[in-house]
Amino acid sequence: MKTLILSLLATGLLAVTTQKQSINDKPGTMTMNAGIITAKLGETKEFYTSILGLTIKFENEWFVLLQTPDGEDMISFLQPGHPSQQPVFQSSFTGKGVYLTMEVEDVDEVYAQIKRKGIPIEVELRNETWGDRHFAIVDPNGIGVDIVKYTAP
Repeated sequence: MKTLILSLLATGLLAVTTQKQSINDKPGTMTMNAGIITAKLGETKEFYTSILGLTIKFENEWFVLLQTPDGEDMISFLQPGHPSQQPVFQSSFTGKGVYLTMEVEDVDEVYAQIKRKGIPIEVELRNETWGDRHFAIVDPNGIGVDIVKYTAP
């Protein structure tokens, strides 16, 4: 066992935790949401509210904050080049390298609803060996949205 632990330490697969400074030392007081900068603000809002059932928590002419029906998770969208924003928040998303996962209670029913709405399916409903039952669609920005029900493999 000692050899295994030393080997894992050497490969970096096991880390020894020392005193670390966190940006938030109070457990349970941090939330996070993803933000996408897009010139397709209206289309994106329509997609996430009408197709996926998110609700608007806040919006103005250049920003929208959407939340899941239970209010637990959020995602925001921002117009590029807005003068109120610093340079790091100016450039549009280029459509590559991001995906979102939405876990649902009944993936078969959500799949049927999406099909009835005529939304193109990128990955057809399927079962994976690791346990997911899922399908995927693509939002107006080219972001893959994986809609999944986690199950035991």
